[in-house]
Amino acid sequence: MSKVVVFTNLTLDGVMQAPGRPDEDRRGGFEHGGWGAPYAAMTAAGESTPHFGALLLGRWTYEEFYAYWPKQKDSPFSARLDNLQKYVASTTLSEPLPWINSTLLKGDAAEAMARLKEELDKDLVIMGSGELVQSLMRANLIDEYVLLIHPLVLGSGRRLFPEGSAFATLRLVGAKTTNTGVVIATYAATR
Repeated sequence: MSKVVVFTNLTLDGVMQAPGRPDEDRRGGFEHGGWGAPYAAMTAAGESTPHFGALLLGRWTYEEFYAYWPKQKDSPFSARLDNLQKYVASTTLSEPLPWINSTLLKGDAAEAMARLKEELDKDLVIMGSGELVQSLMRANLIDEYVLLIHPLVLGSGRRLFPEGSAFATLRLVGAKTTNTGVVIATYAATR
């Protein structure tokens, strides 16, 4: 059985929107894109990085990743993403998906994920995909959170745990601080 792991960058006020680039995600008039880049937290994550057996992405994140990563030929992360199996939760996309090793999850995302967790023996890692995370939280399907918490308050933007999120109790299983002040906290969901 696989584990579902949320691996994401956050600000102290919980914003997860557009950490990588200024033009990454301007939904809702968001003006702070690229806020995570100066901290280089993904590089510093080291042993806190989950074992990427496969990626699980919502439609919006999938399309954004596909528009960016395959073009980054000098990045070893690009080749790694190309080679990873990618499962995509979407009610608007149809197959075939354009990015190699991509599979569209059919039907309800939570039901499809519950089946996938039973079938696979590798961890499914969610990057970004806040709406997908919320739906899987409601179905009690998230096993672990690796949160890269940046010493920054933005005051606006899409949050990982917005008002009305599903109730969850978590247990801290690991923490480290990078030399740029990012706290990498790993939490296991308690059931």
